[in-house]
Amino acid sequence: MLKQFSDLGINEQLQKSLVGLEISVPTDIQVKTIPIVLNQKEDVVVLAKTGTGKTATFGLPLLQLINIEDTSVQALILAPTRELGQQIYNNLVAFATNSPNISIASLCGGIPIKPQIERLESTTHIVVATPGRLVDLIKRGAISIKNLKYLVLDEADEMVSALKEDLDSIIKDIPKSRRTLLFTATMPGAIKQLVQNYMSKHVIQIEADMETIGHKGIDHQYVVVEPIEKLEVLLHFLNSKEGERGIIFCKTKAAVNKLAKNLAINKFSSGAIHGSLTQGIRDRIMGQFREDYIDILVATDLAARGIDVKEVSYVVNYHLPDTYDAYVHRSGRTARAGAKGLSLTILQKEEVEDIADFEKELGVVFNEFKKADAQSIEENNGLLWAKKIFKTKPNRDVSEDFKAKVKTIFHHLTKEELVDKILANYLAQSGTENLKVESSKKTKKK
Repeated sequence: MLKQFSDLGINEQLQKSLVGLEISVPTDIQVKTIPIVLNQKEDVVVLAKTGTGKTATFGLPLLQLINIEDTSVQALILAPTRELGQQIYNNLVAFATNSPNISIASLCGGIPIKPQIERLESTTHIVVATPGRLVDLIKRGAISIKNLKYLVLDEADEMVSALKEDLDSIIKDIPKSRRTLLFTATMPGAIKQLVQNYMSKHVIQIEADMETIGHKGIDHQYVVVEPIEKLEVLLHFLNSKEGERGIIFCKTKAAVNKLAKNLAINKFSSGAIHGSLTQGIRDRIMGQFREDYIDILVATDLAARGIDVKEVSYVVNYHLPDTYDAYVHRSGRTARAGAKGLSLTILQKEEVEDIADFEKELGVVFNEFKKADAQSIEENNGLLWAKKIFKTKPNRDVSEDFKAKVKTIFHHLTKEELVDKILANYLAQSGTENLKVESSKKTKKK
């Protein structure tokens, strides 16, 4: 029989909020973790991949454990990026709909600090923060975490690599008697060191059903390309996924900008996010992606942390990630909430040997994606060219006299004849006329 949240010890107010959010059945990691957080005192390390319901796993018991008579900050949740922090904050507020006396604050970077300082003048029980912004607020004397009872580190594997200095500073400022809950998708050496240095000797380690949840529904594939054809192969793939939502990962900000520009030139509905963009721009693009105004998001690894968007049907690794952890986080953006998804990695010949290492380390199987042949690529380029024409806005500055002269040249042609002539002109200019003719002859021989 499936367990319910009431079986895990969650109170009626929180259960009522979950019903309103249409959350009825707890996930594997919630079943394993929530009773331990509620009923035991030990520190907890939770190994769980994205899409397993981590926020509710720590959020629900924390909301229940808060003492509303105590006006100090009792729980601190740290996240590596503002996007993830904001997502956690929104979820906690939703969970607390029927617990109005619990006060939650979001203290993330990338937005003005003054409103956050003013917010902290009111009672605050739970704080969701990015490390850098929290350190700044502590230095300004705007917040005290001296009475903290609970510390949550979400996506800790990212924080120990990119934000370790701020993290160390925060941990030194909080009571040693606090209880720490650490959530990570992977267990690199840096995480093991953090557990050893900052958590109690008696740590409870919990692992989700990684095989059935972490990789469930994801079809891992790779395609081998020559450097010169990489973009065209990607464009062919994206054209085949028209109307579906996907994320493309690049290693660097420069690569994100370059690829985003190429997608825009080819009239794909896309946007880009990376760390050098202002928070306002990142929020706007993420909002457009979440609300289906754009289909494709091009991103760096860190900028994409915390993207929890349903119905992302595919992820493309335009560059093979440097670490297994990064691949786990990238591929985990698709196949969320029980859906199916594709994780496609575009490789050069010398990178193919690395796939076996990824398979061994992650326990997944990569299948080879059949690359489009030259004929299909050329046809796709032609379709992209046609789309560019279709999406081009009319030039209202053209004189009516000139327009009339052009119309006179074409007026005796049918629509079909005009398309034939324009297409012939495109093929001649693109240098693919012979390819098309030869391909046509081969087809006739068959």
